[in-house]
Amino acid sequence: MKNYLNFENDIKELEVELDKLKDPYNQRGLSEVNTSKISKTQEELDSKLKEIYSTLDPWQTTMVARHEDRPKSKFFIDNLFEDFISLAGDRYYGEDKSVITGFAKFNGQSVLVIGQEKGENLDSRIERNFGMMRPEGYRKTIRLMNLADKFNIPIISFIDTPGAYPGVGAEERGQAESIAKSIECCMKLKVPTLAIVIGEGGSGGAIALASSSKVIMLENAIYSVISPEGCATILWRDPKKMLDAAKAMKLSAKDLLELKVIDEIILEPLGGAHRDRNLILNNVRESISKNLDSFREMTPEEIFNHRKNKFLKIGRGKGFIDNPESLSITENKNNIDQFFKNKKNIYYLAGTIFFIVILLISFL
Repeated sequence: MKNYLNFENDIKELEVELDKLKDPYNQRGLSEVNTSKISKTQEELDSKLKEIYSTLDPWQTTMVARHEDRPKSKFFIDNLFEDFISLAGDRYYGEDKSVITGFAKFNGQSVLVIGQEKGENLDSRIERNFGMMRPEGYRKTIRLMNLADKFNIPIISFIDTPGAYPGVGAEERGQAESIAKSIECCMKLKVPTLAIVIGEGGSGGAIALASSSKVIMLENAIYSVISPEGCATILWRDPKKMLDAAKAMKLSAKDLLELKVIDEIILEPLGGAHRDRNLILNNVRESISKNLDSFREMTPEEIFNHRKNKFLKIGRGKGFIDNPESLSITENKNNIDQFFKNKKNIYYLAGTIFFIVILLISFL
């Protein structure tokens, strides 16, 4: 049974009508298939899909990114890679089933594959914790990323999570520390790393694995520091203002590409990735192949510097500083020298230090 979003009512009616026309065994018995009516209805459906999906607002895009039928990480891993060997455990606490990890072959090349997995049905979603990783999940990926780096194996991550798991147990086991360590590990790697946001890229749970050489998004995926509902609750104390929050957060692939937070958008079939899984597979395969090839001639040091410079440049173009070069060490050193050459600045600094010392003595 197909699942439809609340703005897809017209699409649902057309698809139901189309299914009836294609089925000669209806309630009245065997009847003739009307091919001309089928063609006309199909054209109407394509037109309606194009009309709706070309004008999606940020909240509607969020709903598409969360669609129940949207291809998950396991689908991409099963169909894009060969000889996948699943590896489990963080060697400290246990196994986290919300993330699938292992080594595989892509076009004959060894790669490490990491996929945040939400699950396909209720039972699997509960087992996978709805794609929300715990500390042991991040520590497992750190262990394997370091192993891949040691043997010069590229890393491909599929990002699809509402965020890291916020439970008490996860916090007790060091959730924040494990996310920070995962980001640090991603930034230190000297092998090519690709992060593909296939659905939701939520908060630190996503960026822990998406601090990559290339950050790629599917056309209708989202990538943000918090969910629109969470943002609306914090700013307006009203979770119903999620449309306003989604607009302000610039979480769509188009907005993030313009801001240079991501590097590439992978186009989806008309109506979303779930409507043509073969097409989205081919598009993702082409993107991975192209991006891996772009790093083939680079040395480990060049790969490391490429990633470092990419993240240092984010926000510089449209930030508060007109000239990013002013952040250089030499410029800052000159500013400090100028500060100490001015006698008034020295007097102010000495007076401030004296005042702080008097306060400390009085408290002691």
